[in-house]
Amino acid sequence: MLGLMINDREKQEMEYLLKREMDEILFDLKDSRIDHIVKRAMDERYKILFSLFKRFASHKECLKYMKTAAKKGTY
Repeated sequence: MLGLMINDREKQEMEYLLKREMDEILFDLKDSRIDHIVKRAMDERYKILFSLFKRFASHKECLKYMKTAAKKGTY
């Protein structure tokens, strides 16, 4: 296990970057032109980013980015 010490400003920046990346992935997952194999890889990346996001964000923020069953089945 590794540890990381960051200040509040760096925490906010990490949250912002993770949110932005997750938003882009969610948007791209809705695109029908993207192949399902690529979408599967994007979904795996989303899971990794979300697990990082859970360490920084509040419970309320995490709920906004949780994938529901309906979102999971879009591809």
